[in-house]
Amino acid sequence: MALLEAKVKSVLSGDTVILHNINNPKQERTLSLAYVSAPRLKREGDEQYAFESRDFLRRLLVGRVVRFNILYKIPTGVNREYGVISLPNRTQLPEQAVAEGWLKLRDDAGRKDDSEESVSLLEKLQALEARARAESKGVWQESGARINSLNELSDPKQFVEDNKGNDLTGIVERVLSGDRMIIRFLLSPTEHVQTMVLLAGLRAPATKRTNPSDGKEQPAEPFGDEAHQFIETRLLQRNVVVNVLGTSPNGQIVASISHPVQGSIAPHLLKAGLARCNDHHTTLLGQEMSSLRQAEKVAKDSRQGLFQGHVAQKKTGAGEFEATVSRIQSADTLFLRSKAGAERRINLSSVRQPKPTDPKQAPWVPEAKEFLRKKLIGKHVKFHIDGKRPATEGYDEREMATVTFQDKNVGLLLVENGMASVIRHRQEDTDRSPIYDDLLIAELAAQEEKKGLWSPKGPSTKQYVDYSESLEKAKRQLTLLSRQRKVPAIVDYVKSGSRFTVLVPRENAKLTFVLSGIRAPRSARNPTDKGEPFGQEAHDFANKRLQQRDVEIDVEDCDKVGGFIGTLYINRENFAKTLVEEGLASVHAYSAEKAGNANELFAAEERAKQARKNLWQDYDPSQDEDAEATTEGAAASAQNGDAAAERRKDYRDVMVTHVDDNGRLKLQQVGTGTAALTELMSAFRSFHINPANNAGLSDAPKAGEFVAAKFTADDEWYRARIRRNDRDAKKAEVVYIDYGNSELIPWTRLRPLTQPQFLPSKLRPQAVDAQLSFIQLPGNPEYLADAIHLISQETADRQLVANVDQVEKDGMLWVTLFDPKESKTGEESVNAEVISEGLAMVPKKLRAWERSASDILGALNKRQAVAKEERRGQWEYGDLTED
Repeated sequence: MALLEAKVKSVLSGDTVILHNINNPKQERTLSLAYVSAPRLKREGDEQYAFESRDFLRRLLVGRVVRFNILYKIPTGVNREYGVISLPNRTQLPEQAVAEGWLKLRDDAGRKDDSEESVSLLEKLQALEARARAESKGVWQESGARINSLNELSDPKQFVEDNKGNDLTGIVERVLSGDRMIIRFLLSPTEHVQTMVLLAGLRAPATKRTNPSDGKEQPAEPFGDEAHQFIETRLLQRNVVVNVLGTSPNGQIVASISHPVQGSIAPHLLKAGLARCNDHHTTLLGQEMSSLRQAEKVAKDSRQGLFQGHVAQKKTGAGEFEATVSRIQSADTLFLRSKAGAERRINLSSVRQPKPTDPKQAPWVPEAKEFLRKKLIGKHVKFHIDGKRPATEGYDEREMATVTFQDKNVGLLLVENGMASVIRHRQEDTDRSPIYDDLLIAELAAQEEKKGLWSPKGPSTKQYVDYSESLEKAKRQLTLLSRQRKVPAIVDYVKSGSRFTVLVPRENAKLTFVLSGIRAPRSARNPTDKGEPFGQEAHDFANKRLQQRDVEIDVEDCDKVGGFIGTLYINRENFAKTLVEEGLASVHAYSAEKAGNANELFAAEERAKQARKNLWQDYDPSQDEDAEATTEGAAASAQNGDAAAERRKDYRDVMVTHVDDNGRLKLQQVGTGTAALTELMSAFRSFHINPANNAGLSDAPKAGEFVAAKFTADDEWYRARIRRNDRDAKKAEVVYIDYGNSELIPWTRLRPLTQPQFLPSKLRPQAVDAQLSFIQLPGNPEYLADAIHLISQETADRQLVANVDQVEKDGMLWVTLFDPKESKTGEESVNAEVISEGLAMVPKKLRAWERSASDILGALNKRQAVAKEERRGQWEYGDLTED
């Protein structure tokens, strides 16, 4: 009879194999070896040597092409065929198996066939069996150990714990589908375990199966049979190396399965497009998952199997971009500003902030946002767009991006610290992070270490109290904050160029903070509102520099609506000065002087004017004084209406304590204030005479700080405020707040002013800013010096009467000074005396209230005419007003 050819699919026992057509694996036939029998493998317990007998045949035949011949058939229910098998190396079966002692001759062997060929084969087999028995081979061994084979694991998790990290030897007994199979673990020569194993890292489509609940047959999923056949032809009854990794939610073992020669089977199945990567196994596989994703990508690119209709994702950009983080909206949403100034919102790929709707995660929402703010705000980052999530109900279209800071993935940083969770993507999602597997691994590590939102204990919640809610609350907090210097704070919101909402974490305080010493133009509050010129530019500049930044604040006072007034420092620089220097704010003289940083601000304003920046783009130095006068007059009219057009009659007893180099006066109003000052100064001097109170400053003084200063002229102690500080020379310029004069003195002549009875809050500074009305001092420095000398001489150590002609918004007084002993009429005044000496002139452009005093102006013009005729002072070379 002619020999047939087939491939051995599997070995059922030591005497039976399953063959399939070489060209069509689905055509199968079962062939038993003629005249012999082997011990049986049984679920209730294998017969002795059953495994060894089968294993001999398995190692010899599985996966090999053989030739076979059918000798006889037994017409039972299965119509089994019996025959012989020949291997290419001329090995004959059953002869070889009988010779090795793994098969016995059947008792009825002689009755099967009486042909000459059969008789010859039978005689040969009998001789081989006799020799094997004599040599105690195979089943003829007298003291062979019985293999204990279990078909179920009582505790899969414990099995994994005991064997994790070890390469276990196994045999694939049965392939159920492309991603699951029954494996016999050869734990020892006498201990075997058979159990179902899931192939780690992938999910293959299901094969045809019967639903146990209703008995209905469910068809195979697309490519389910192909995946099953792919694994079966390569691994069925082959020795494999198994690395157990964990268990599934159903208690099934998940493992990496490798062929001893070809390596892991998973990448090959994925490259063929017969499975998809399984994200749930990422934490088990770790870095190995990346090779599986690469294999899946190969199938997608070549449109293999499951990916035949795959459409490659369109590239969304030109690669990697650089930007600055301008705002943190939440732990997974950032605003980035490009070098050109354009701002865009992006979401971090594959990560999600703590869920605000989850009671356990909600407390971590502000914590995660603050974590990201501290790391990124104002920092340069790199990013690339991974994909876009289309707009849905309640959500706009979102760009999903990978952001890196100092070569560290920001999403990974959040997940590692338990400040975000990883999104479980659907298979068709195209916007997942390129390091998605690393994110899943990091999340598992954070969960195991109970970090952040995975901690059983919530964060310490910080409840900020809004102290700007009312003036009463603001005043209570002012007492505490005004005693501190450089208080750490966070700019939570920019309301305008000079007004912000700040958070003070160490005080749990929320404040409306207003910059002192400047005035920034108002920006539009809504789309229908119209802001002042450069108001929006100032707002945008402040937003760019301060939004969500760490700053320091010095609180000086509070306004009528509960706003806190003071100095704000960003990177140790006064932001008010920066704003003025950019031409986006002007100096408010009175409050700047009060804050002690007037010189710094005026210098910054002058630089902005010279550079013609923003507000000063049309600045004309020659018209500066005229423009100022016109503006002041208009402002006064706008503030006070018709009443502002008239000169006030408000007589006060005053003392001129100082005359500045620009001709401005410092007045003390005689009355309860000066009486209280006399009493305070007496106690102040006594306090500082006491040797117990001679401790100097503990640290370098800061601009705006109140101190006790020892005046050089008389070596007495006075209340003062630091105007500026020279750290190199260890000197400070101080303004004596009760007298108005200033000087530069060493730090050694300073002491802290912390005693409650001497603080400005106990007795406000007594020096008031003032200017002489109806006169314009010379621009020439020599004549100006003469004018100041005259004013100082006329006012020194004398109690005068001042008519307060007008009060500016910043509190500065316009005054006419009279000596009650010498002034018999309203025309005799210090103002008139300066005109008479030719050291001032009547201004050409008068303020509205000055124009209303025609009698005063008439008298002053007469005096000016006499001074011109007599060539006094600045008129000595002629009339300055002539063209």
